[in-house]
Amino acid sequence: MVNNLEGDSGRGYYMEMSIGTPGQKLNILVDTGSSNFAVAAAPHPFIMHYFNTQLSSTYLTFSQTVAVRYTQGNWEGELGTDRIAITQGPNGTITINIAAIMSSDGFFLPGVNWQGILGLAYPALARPDSSVEPFFNSMVKQLGIPDVFSLQMCGAGLSASSSADPVGGSLIMGGVEPTLYRGSVWYTPIKEEWYYQVEVLKLEVGDQNLNLDCKEYNVDKAIVDSGTTLLRLPANVFNAVVQAITRTSLIQDFSSGFWDGTKLACWMKGESPWRFFPKLSIYLRATNTSQSFRITIFPQLYIQPITDVDGTLDCFRFGVSSSASGLVIGATVMEGFYVVFDRAQRRLGFALSNCAVSDGVALSEIAGNFSAADVAADCSTGPLKEPVLWVISYALMAVCALVLLILLLLLVLPCRRRDYFGEITDESSLVRNRIK
Repeated sequence: MVNNLEGDSGRGYYMEMSIGTPGQKLNILVDTGSSNFAVAAAPHPFIMHYFNTQLSSTYLTFSQTVAVRYTQGNWEGELGTDRIAITQGPNGTITINIAAIMSSDGFFLPGVNWQGILGLAYPALARPDSSVEPFFNSMVKQLGIPDVFSLQMCGAGLSASSSADPVGGSLIMGGVEPTLYRGSVWYTPIKEEWYYQVEVLKLEVGDQNLNLDCKEYNVDKAIVDSGTTLLRLPANVFNAVVQAITRTSLIQDFSSGFWDGTKLACWMKGESPWRFFPKLSIYLRATNTSQSFRITIFPQLYIQPITDVDGTLDCFRFGVSSSASGLVIGATVMEGFYVVFDRAQRRLGFALSNCAVSDGVALSEIAGNFSAADVAADCSTGPLKEPVLWVISYALMAVCALVLLILLLLLVLPCRRRDYFGEITDESSLVRNRIK
């Protein structure tokens, strides 16, 4: 199962799977921030091939529509089941729930080499509801493997415009592979089992503590998500990070467009920009909740090469962005570490990845234990999960219906007779789709 991933943070990490009978081979994106297993089941201009359900003798449809929305892109299809095998994975074939994507918008992009998505999160995020058992849950039950998987993503420092897809890393299903990391694995509790939600205690830029209330880092939620490219921070935290980098950086006159992702920063070819920027550190609560540990990424991970210009310039983007939906530890950070998703013990582990090295220099660090006495006992903000949002949505609909009823009465009462037949349908107010 080692080296069974290809890709990088810009285009995503994917693995080959055989779907249906006889098997049809597709590349599937690995995403720890969603829970549906979905594959293209119709032609699309940006993908080379798709899963033809009519050619599989084992495909069964539920004739039920399913739709999922992401930060970028969405798709709609039908639910069914079929048999799958992982080319470089656990031995055996399993029957899993599969969403056959019939239409999409902004989901399949030019230049990507995958045709589906493997959601590895918990049933709470599954669509259309949590009764749709996710892929990894099915694998654990049917193959009897431990409820643990681990992920190494090796695209650190690679240009997102590179034409060739290198060996991108490893997805180990059922355990941990010691040859992929150095030192110890440091564990943080999984706060809630929907996304892989963790608790961030503080951030440092270089040696500067941002000194924000720890709840600021966990506004809405803080999650670990391989399907998100950047390190995404709540707006207040993002602004504080940019200000701290600006104070620390040897370059003072950066365009604001570089920080907000609308512009690249370019240097003469061969000149290293990383010496101008500080390290970024995230403190996570340890399993001993009175302690914490620190994961640190070097500038090579968050000042990311994109392309060159006429062979004379090397250009880079800022691998951190502002978020309206919580803090997301995405591929920008995950590429520095071997990450263990120990669902059996409800914890996430971080160790130094053997592939997070450039020119013999490590691009990440881990340190601890540190006392957590200087932060609150609970830094979580109590995210509004979707069942709660449904209740709020229905309550708002009820209020709207009451107001509408009053308005109708006001219209009807002055008239001797008025026939009116209508129906209130406002599905847009229901939070039905996952949004990263």
